[in-house]
Amino acid sequence: MTLPRHWRRRTASAALAAMLAGGSLAGALLAAPAAFADSWRDKEYWLNEYGISAAWQVSKGAGVKVAIIDSGVDGQHPDLKGAVVGGTDASGSGDPNGQKSIGAKPEHGTLVATLLAGRGHAPASPSASPSSPPPSGSVGPDGIVGVAPEAEILSVSAWLGSPNPAGKTDQEQIPQAVRWAVDNGAKVINISLGSTSPDWPQSWDAAFLYAEQKDVVIVAAAGNRIAGNVQVGAPATIPGVLTVAGLDRNRSASVDASSQGISIGVSAPAEKLVGGLPGGSYEDWAGTSGSAPLVSGVAALIRSKWPDMSAKQVINRIVSTAEDAGAPGKDPIYGYGILNAEAALKADVPEAKSNPVGSIVDWIRVHRRGDLSSPTPEPTSKPSSPAATLADPTVPVAKAPSQADTAVPAAVVIGFGLLFVAIVAGASVQLRRAYRSSPELPQEPATGVADVVDPSTPK
Repeated sequence: MTLPRHWRRRTASAALAAMLAGGSLAGALLAAPAAFADSWRDKEYWLNEYGISAAWQVSKGAGVKVAIIDSGVDGQHPDLKGAVVGGTDASGSGDPNGQKSIGAKPEHGTLVATLLAGRGHAPASPSASPSSPPPSGSVGPDGIVGVAPEAEILSVSAWLGSPNPAGKTDQEQIPQAVRWAVDNGAKVINISLGSTSPDWPQSWDAAFLYAEQKDVVIVAAAGNRIAGNVQVGAPATIPGVLTVAGLDRNRSASVDASSQGISIGVSAPAEKLVGGLPGGSYEDWAGTSGSAPLVSGVAALIRSKWPDMSAKQVINRIVSTAEDAGAPGKDPIYGYGILNAEAALKADVPEAKSNPVGSIVDWIRVHRRGDLSSPTPEPTSKPSSPAATLADPTVPVAKAPSQADTAVPAAVVIGFGLLFVAIVAGASVQLRRAYRSSPELPQEPATGVADVVDPSTPK
């Protein structure tokens, strides 16, 4: 697929954007002519080839809320009517229900939502609107059907990819969005957003920890090489997040639509995708932005089948039933392997002792301890001393000695010292004179040592 030149020139940025995980691919949607909705259903090759249709024999996601943190979801799209049951806006620029399409790629959230929980719609007829939703609890024969067509969507809109008119940054929006999703009953959170940096703001730690402690599955897109994401970027690098890499039509790692990194958990289709656009139309698209909702949909199927299953066991089911690809075992291209939805719903899977994609608890304990990235600012003025709270001390205060105390003792000591030196000097002089006047004593040798001679010894 040839991308417009301006996409190829795009400078890599560490800031989050609505097209980041979908990258240039998600942004470079193929202009497609108007077509009947059922022709789009025929393009959903992943339904059969990745075991999704077979998994529907077990579950279709009923009773599970999936939060989509993205550019907003158009709940009035024919294939999403009745699917969006709540939402909010984390940007300050959207609608309170999260359904206004905002940001640099306003269509992005609706594309993601139709792949995850599209319900199709009833066929057009002279007496019915072409946008008629299917009967409750069923899937319409036309339009796009998602992986979990009976799941419910919570739309959390965020402004990403361009300056937010409301001024809120991703450092504020993402943690607010995650917390709101958890507090409003989401059992799965889909984040088809990413960045060119593996690091994430410390402001995100508490929100992702909160989601982990509340047993919520978070699925994130790995990002796309063609958008500058050669390596997986945040939030797909956060421990505990199930990161999804992209595959081409031949089930190989997508050259354009998949980054690589040790945090990748599983791989899913990323090329020749289709999705719904705000306003009711459809589009071809590509990117790991589309891979992530396919996996989020499988997580919703599992949580619907086993409502009491923990998040780490849900993730374990997905990765342990994946079909190994690339280097044997887990690798930085395919993760644990290629998504197999049928096996994830039907296979006997032993319980995991821990989350196979890690835990943010341990990461925070090791990497944030003693962090000095936000030092306490110096005070602008010297603080006043607080009032004393102890009683007056009872120990007398030492005073400086007076001149009288110090002069007399010093004079005495010096006088005795001088007298002692004088006595020693005088004695030495007298001894030398005595020795020199005595005929029995020789002169002091040059060595400085006296030869003592017995005076009674005859000469």
